[in-house]
Amino acid sequence: MASVFQPHEAGSTWRREIVAGTTTFATMAYIIVVNPAILEAAGIPFGPSMVATILTAAFGTLLMGLWANRPFAVAPYMGQNAFVAYTVVQGLGHTWQTALGAIFVSGVLFTILALFRTRSWLAAAIPESLKLAIAVGIGLFLTFIGLATMGVVEAGPGATPVVPGDFHDPTVIVGFAGVLAIVLLLLARVPGAILIGILAASGLAFALGIAAVPDDVFSPPPDLGPTLFALDVGAALTWGFLSVVLTIFVLDLVDTIGTLTGLSVKAQLLDEDGRLPGIERALQCDAFSTVLGSLLGTTTSGAYIESAAGIEAGGRTGLTAIVTAAWFLAALFFAPLLSAVPPSAYGPALVVVGMLMIEPIARFRFDDIGEVAPAFLTIVLMGFTYDLAIGLTAGFVVWVLLKVLTGRAREVPGGMWALAALSALFYVLYPY
Repeated sequence: MASVFQPHEAGSTWRREIVAGTTTFATMAYIIVVNPAILEAAGIPFGPSMVATILTAAFGTLLMGLWANRPFAVAPYMGQNAFVAYTVVQGLGHTWQTALGAIFVSGVLFTILALFRTRSWLAAAIPESLKLAIAVGIGLFLTFIGLATMGVVEAGPGATPVVPGDFHDPTVIVGFAGVLAIVLLLLARVPGAILIGILAASGLAFALGIAAVPDDVFSPPPDLGPTLFALDVGAALTWGFLSVVLTIFVLDLVDTIGTLTGLSVKAQLLDEDGRLPGIERALQCDAFSTVLGSLLGTTTSGAYIESAAGIEAGGRTGLTAIVTAAWFLAALFFAPLLSAVPPSAYGPALVVVGMLMIEPIARFRFDDIGEVAPAFLTIVLMGFTYDLAIGLTAGFVVWVLLKVLTGRAREVPGGMWALAALSALFYVLYPY
C-alpha cells in the first residue's frame, strides 16, 4: 500500500491520512441525514434514500481513493438535491422517478465525456485567475454555510436577505467556542485539530443539553427496495424534459470541475501548468457515482467541498478517501450515533476551512482588471446567490466576453469557448 499511495512522497504520513479521512467524514456526515430529508420533499422515501446516499458516497469515495489516488470525498451534491425536490418535482410537477431518470442520463453522458477526456480538456482550459477564484469562492461559500449552521446568521424578514442570529443562544455560543478551539489547536499545530474541535464542540453541546445524546448506537439499515431501480429513463428522454436534463448536466459539469479545481489548489496538487495530473480518473469517479446513485435512489454526486477539511488536516493521497469511505460504510449500521453530531459542532469546522481557503487571493493579478472582474464575480456570486453553479457560469461567460470586447479573442482556448457556451445555455434553459 505504501508503494501505491506513497504518503511520505506526497508530504504526508499514514497517521495524517487516517486523521484527514476521519475529519472529512466528520464535516460531511450531515449529508447522511440532510440529503434524504431534502429528497423526502420530492416524495422519495427517507430510509431507502438514506441508504442510497451512504452507498453512493462510499462507492464514489472509495473509487476516488483506489482509482484516482486523490484525497477527495464523493457524495450527492447539496443544491442539486434541492433543485430536484423543489424545482423539478414540486415546481414543475414531474415525478421523482423521472428526475432520477434525468440524473442517470446526465451520468451516462458524463461517463462518455470522461472516458474520451473531454471533461479534462474543459478543466484544463480554465484560466489561472478563475481557478484561484473558484478556490476562494468555495471557501467563502463554506464559511456562509458554517455561519448559518451555527445560527450566527439567519434568513431575514421581508426584503432583508440575512440578519444576525441570537448571540445569546447556547447553540451560537457552542459554535463560537468550536471555532475558537479549532483556531487555538491550529496555532499550537496539534494534529487533527479540526476533528478534535468537532468532538469537543459535540461534547459541549451534549453537556449543555442543546443536542440530544442518541438513544441507540447501532441500527440495521432500512430496506433499499422502494428506490432501487425505480428511475424512469424513458420519461426523462422526452422533449419536454430536455431543459431539466441539460440543467442537471451543466450544473454537474461546472460543480465538479470547479470543486476539483478549488480543492486541488488548496492541496497544492496542480502542476506547473496549473493542471491536476490524472484528473480524468477523478472525473470518471464522479460520473460512475452519479450513475450508481440514480440506480439506488439519489441525486447527482461528485467531489465534495468538505474534502477541504481533510486536506487541511494533512490528507494528500487516496488513503484519505479510503478512510472516509470506510466511515460511510460504518454509517450504514451506526447512523444514530454519527448523525448525533450537532450542527453547532460541524459548523465551526466549515467556518475555519473557509477561512483557510481564501489564501489563493494573494496570487491574484490585481493589475489586470480583465482577469480580476470575472474572478470577483465568480467569488461573490458563489456566496451571495448560495449557488456554486451561478458563480462559476457567470465567471466563464464574463471572462470570454471581456476577451472578445477588448480584441483579445485569440487568447481564449477552445475549452473556454465551450464552457462559456454551456454556461450561457444554462441561463437560457434554467427552469426558474
